[in-house]
Parts: sequence; structure tokens; C-alpha cells
Amino acid sequence: MDSYSLATKGIHSDHRLAGVEVSANISVSTTFKHPDPEDVAAKPEGYYDTAWQANEPSRDIYSREGQPTLTRAEKVLEGIIGKPTLVYPSGLNAFYSLLLHVNPDVVAIGTKDGPGYHGCHGALDVYLRTRKLDESTAKIFIDDDFPTDGRKVLCWLETPLNPTGESYSIESYAKKIHAIPGGVLGIDSTFAPPPLQDPFKNGANIVMHSGTKYFAGHSDTLIGSLSVRTTEEWLQLWSDRTYCGGVPGSLDAWLLLRSLRTLNIRIQRQSKTATALARWLNSLTAANHANSGEEEGNGTKGIVHKVFHTSLQDNANDLLAEDGSKQMTGGPACFGVLLEKEVYAEYLGSRLQLFFNATSLGGVESLIEQRKISDSSCDPRLVRLSIGLEDLEDLKQDFRQAFVKVAEIEKTQSKKP
Repeated sequence: MDSYSLATKGIHSDHRLAGVEVSANISVSTTFKHPDPEDVAAKPEGYYDTAWQANEPSRDIYSREGQPTLTRAEKVLEGIIGKPTLVYPSGLNAFYSLLLHVNPDVVAIGTKDGPGYHGCHGALDVYLRTRKLDESTAKIFIDDDFPTDGRKVLCWLETPLNPTGESYSIESYAKKIHAIPGGVLGIDSTFAPPPLQDPFKNGANIVMHSGTKYFAGHSDTLIGSLSVRTTEEWLQLWSDRTYCGGVPGSLDAWLLLRSLRTLNIRIQRQSKTATALARWLNSLTAANHANSGEEEGNGTKGIVHKVFHTSLQDNANDLLAEDGSKQMTGGPACFGVLLEKEVYAEYLGSRLQLFFNATSLGGVESLIEQRKISDSSCDPRLVRLSIGLEDLEDLKQDFRQAFVKVAEIEKTQSKKP
């Protein structure tokens, strides 16, 4: 399958595992029959002792070790990502499994201005506690000097960043961490799944996705994944997963498999729409409003303070190129918008008609959230937008009418004694 495009791999990477059915069946059994003695005798001596391998199972034994639907989903992900991949019950379960696998003494994560996903920080705190590591020395920022005293260092780079959608240069941090013997670069690429980004091309050692978001893509599946460079690492992670019990259920594996068929087309559409919407919203900031083409007095002025998105960064040209010559082929479909006043962020989600006022991201429907609801450390004026498959012009019109409404709410509240 190596010569095929990503779109084709998403549909056919599990082709040899299929039966006569076109749409994959759901295997719900937890256990599977052993071969009959006649079957054993018919195979070469030692076949059933030595031929079975977790990454290429000749038969299924017990669902904790693997089952047909999960195997198919992992083969499709391997085809899409280009590296051996395991699936987990959630993104955080995948991240914690990564910590157990790498077993770092020091983890560089986030920056003072952009700490990243609070869930990973919570999982890391659990890991540090179980290792009895002092957070003040074992948890540092990615821009700090990495220790060179023999301690194992994991640089955990989230790019694009949650909740803003801003991106870091993977290559620059790969050079920094790989200058240390044994240093490991892990990437949270949830906001930029294939085909937007391939962190392995820029020096990543291990890549995590919260597959709940874009891989599953329909807001109905809790799932995560880890991808590594070698089969040997995959087998070690598989063994850890088997004995830690972090195996997803059959339905979640099937929903993931279903969604991967359309990943390529969904992501490209969502990325294109989100990038255009981010640029349009950016044109409505006070500094850019005069050049936006929006008519004065239509309700859009004075609502948006700042828009965060990879395409709006000063170094965007160093990160983005549609032809694949840079780190990303397109901007993320999830990004942050800082509004002028907290009241705007509080009410905007309930006044939009085409956005669900809810947390999470990556689904075919657009979502908005005042981010402090899920992460108390965020500026209360910040909203996070996850752009779905709706039409761009419809989304823009929705914002126009919602901005008018939240402006009226603010005026009403400001008049109260």
C-alpha cells in the first residue's frame, strides 16, 4: 500500500483482513475458539507456538490481546500515519501509556504563555507522583535548558497548541532534544492529523493523537492512539497495553474504523474553512476592521480582540505550504478567539445557530466553547472554535447575527445600576 495516496490507504489498508462484507463487521466476542487438534496437526510443527505475532495475528485468542475490529482499525491508522500504531480507550490513556513506555526522569512540556492541554498536565502529575519525582525539577518548560546530567528527558511538544491553534517548529525542538543522549521527542498532533502534518518527517520519536477528535470525527467515540518508528517498539507498547488493560471496546474500534474512511476529505475541508474563517474574524479586530470590507454599524465591530491560528503567526510561511514542503499542508480546524469583553465570550456560544455550545473538537459539526469552562486557567474572554463541515459563508453570517445579539446583551447589562 506504500505507493497509494492517503485517501486510498484510509479505505483499503485493511483490505486483506476483510471477508465478503463491504462494510466492516463489528466483532463483539471477548474470546475466540482454539484450533481443533486436527487443525494443529495439519499445520507445520510448532506453528501455533511460534507463528502468532501481535502485529500480524494469524488468529484471535482473547480481546485484551486483540480482536478483528481493533486489528483492522490499527492497520488503517498505520497506513494513514505511515508508522506502527496502537489504539487506546482515550487520548489521555495513550499519553499515560507513552509516559510508562518512555519512563522519563524529566518532562519538558508547554511554555509559560502556552501550557497546552490541561489533561496532559493532569496525567503527567499522576506519573510524577507514582515515580516519586519532584515536580519542581522533573517538570520544566520546552524552552528551558534541558538537563545533561544523565537523566532521561522527554520533550512533549503539542503542536498545534490547544486551545489556540498556534504551532511550533517540530524540527527545531527535535534538534534540541536529540542533542541530549537518550532524549525523546513526543508530539501531540491531535490538532493536525494526516494529511495536515507528519511529525515523523521532522524528527519525532513517538506521536500521540486523541482520536476522539478528528480520527473518529463524529463526536461519538472516545479513543486515542500512539505511533512509533519500529515494530519492536510497537510490540513493547502492545505488551504494556495487554497487561495494563488499556484496550478499547469493540464498538469504539468499529466507529473509529468507519470514520477513518473519510478522514482525508473531512480534514482538508475543515482546515480550508477554518483558515478562511480565522482570517475573516481577524479582519474584524479593531486594528484590521477598516480594511475588512465589512460595513460600519453591522454589528461586527468591537467584538473580536485577537484571533489565534497558525496561518496568522508571524512565521506562518515557515510552517505552512500546501505542497508538503513545510511542516504543515494546511492550518488547524480548531483555533482560539479572544473577544473584547468577557460577557461576549459568555453569551456568544448560546447565540450562534450553527455552532453547538460544547467542549471537544474535530466533529463534522462546528463547536464553540468559552474555554474557561473546561480549563480555569484560560482568559475568560477566550473562546475556542472547532470548525466542522458547514459552508463558510453560512458560518460567517451566523457570527454576524450573533455578534449583534451579544453586543445588545452587553449594552443592557452595562445600563444596570
